[in-house]
Amino acid sequence: MTFWEHLDELRGSLIKMIAALLLCSIAAFFFKEELFRIILAPHDSHFITYRLLDSISHTLFPHGIPATAWKVQLINTGLAHQFLLHVKASLYAGLLLTCPVLIYLLFHFVSPALYTHERKYAYRLVGSGYIMFMLGVILSYFVIFPLIFRFLGTYQVSDTITNTVTIDSYMHTLLNVSLSMGIVCEIPVICYLLGSMGLINASMMRRYRRHVIVVLLIIAAIITPTSDVFTLMLVALPMWMLYEISIWIVKIKSA
Repeated sequence: MTFWEHLDELRGSLIKMIAALLLCSIAAFFFKEELFRIILAPHDSHFITYRLLDSISHTLFPHGIPATAWKVQLINTGLAHQFLLHVKASLYAGLLLTCPVLIYLLFHFVSPALYTHERKYAYRLVGSGYIMFMLGVILSYFVIFPLIFRFLGTYQVSDTITNTVTIDSYMHTLLNVSLSMGIVCEIPVICYLLGSMGLINASMMRRYRRHVIVVLLIIAAIITPTSDVFTLMLVALPMWMLYEISIWIVKIKSA
């Protein structure tokens, strides 16, 4: 095809991607109660993660401190904030729902320019990249964010001070941590790609492990919404585990 034909093909793909995103976002907008039931679930002590942790704690320490119900009050401080928050949450939900469609349309546009063996590797990279991103979002929703919220939301210097968290702060932290963990979980995919290109190997990754750990701690400090050590380690530990898994993946790839 000519340059203009390629441009027309790209425009058609972009129109389809935008249409799919808008349709899913609009659908999410009309399912407001279900959407925010999922978003707000981690702020209540009955969330599955907290119940599981309390059950494990009771099993390990049957005579310890009994689990107590808690709930952090969320407040709104702006006239239009709740409506804008609804729109923003719908767009994010639409993006997550349409990710497979967007990836398919983008790959459908690019794939004719690839050789057969390149297309095979592209399928693996795109598929594994999407799976790892969604695993990062799930890990953030069920583990990282709930632990951050429970620790920081219930922390008190005095019983006379009641914690109230703005809905903007809650949503900002949830979305940022989820997006960041989704990107961080791409570490094994990136290392696999670099290993396939011969730019890195397992021995090199082991040799520079200490340097990488320092870099990961810096990245974790940027990702975390606060500067406390608990939150920092909560984010840095999965990143370090992913790096160790990446070493194993690169070693198998080069074997």
